[in-house]
Amino acid sequence: MHRETITLTQTEQQRAHVLTRVQAGILTAETAAELLALSVRHFRRLLAEVRQKGLAALAHGNRGRTSTRRLSDAVRARVLTLARTTYAGANDHHLTELLREREALRLSRPTVRRLLREAGIGSPRTRRPPRHRRRRERMPQAGLLVQMDGSQHPWLEDRGPRLVLHAAIDDATGKVLGGVFRLEEDTQGYFLLLRQLIRRYGVPTSAYTDRHGIFHRDPRTPLTLDEQLQGTVESTQIGRALQELGIRWIPARSPQAKGRIERLFGTFQDRLVVELRLARACTLTQAQRVLDRFLHRYNARFAQAPAHPEPAWRPAPADLDRICCFKYRRTVQHDNTVQLKGRLLQLHPGPGGRSYTGLRVDVYAHLNGTLAVAYRGQHLAIKVLPRGQRPSQRPQVRFPEGKPDPNIPLPTNGKQTPREIPPANHPWRRMITEDIWRQRHRPKVTLS
Repeated sequence: MHRETITLTQTEQQRAHVLTRVQAGILTAETAAELLALSVRHFRRLLAEVRQKGLAALAHGNRGRTSTRRLSDAVRARVLTLARTTYAGANDHHLTELLREREALRLSRPTVRRLLREAGIGSPRTRRPPRHRRRRERMPQAGLLVQMDGSQHPWLEDRGPRLVLHAAIDDATGKVLGGVFRLEEDTQGYFLLLRQLIRRYGVPTSAYTDRHGIFHRDPRTPLTLDEQLQGTVESTQIGRALQELGIRWIPARSPQAKGRIERLFGTFQDRLVVELRLARACTLTQAQRVLDRFLHRYNARFAQAPAHPEPAWRPAPADLDRICCFKYRRTVQHDNTVQLKGRLLQLHPGPGGRSYTGLRVDVYAHLNGTLAVAYRGQHLAIKVLPRGQRPSQRPQVRFPEGKPDPNIPLPTNGKQTPREIPPANHPWRRMITEDIWRQRHRPKVTLS
């Protein structure tokens, strides 16, 4: 007797397991049909076939048979021969059209592709061509749009630290408006760059940058308690400065959108690196000097005239240093001090000895390291206290050779008079004694 081995799939094995339990009387047909997601009628038909033919009835009847729609071996060999000889180099879609037009072989493109891949013949075009991006026209006037970005690159190669170049370029002329080297891409670098170009040319109309967290706050960042109470979201330092200067911030959605500044960095990574190498620059200060000299030659070589000669720069504000700096909101403490990053600022009394306790003031940290405090636009007189010293603390007086000097007043601890202890017959003591006596002799009330 000839026996044939049949391999069941995972679904067929599951059906076989359930059918076996039904034949053993453990499950009913209705429950088994529900487990296999079949109708009761179809399950009973399947159960009858298993009882008649065994578990082999679970396998599909066409298993192992050749499809009637399969291409003949002769057609397959002909297609592969034409793909390697006559139509070599044609892509899949083109080859399908050539076979239909010249060879009378009406095949679908997926079929042709499958035949070629099974034979190890790849397509000459591994991917679709990238979508063409239409270049945006330049702005007609200088100062209408400024592109800013930072480039991390080994500008000093192996001679010094790895620097980041902050640069700005005018969209209309392609003129580099300024450049600043920093150890990392930070807010102070963009402040220096912004102040540099505004002093040289003026205030631009708009600024085109990427979506770095320096320029805008991530909308997914949770709001602070002050923001929830005020109903407003605080901007970043650069975002606040752009708003005060009246510069519209335009975020780019892709690197290709700000291609002018990207191509500028590509040119600088080729030319400026050589200039730094020839000047033997190995520090940030030396690199900045080389960059300042290089920008003049670069703009004379590559900058072009705008479509309209009249520029759109606006005059620089008088308080540019107050805008291009770090600004913080602080509440004055009870000792007329405000704290900023570990530094304590003592506010001098206002007109008539006025105190600023509890008021909200603006603290400015300028780029040169100086600090200033303003209340409603008016600058206040302050004194920066040494680190670790509170206003109530007085400097210790040290005497030479451990002996006091009669000409130097001795420091006090702030207690001018000794502590007064009230006597036993003081009214305050008698009042407390009477209250204690009443509490001890208060009648007790019981509930029946």
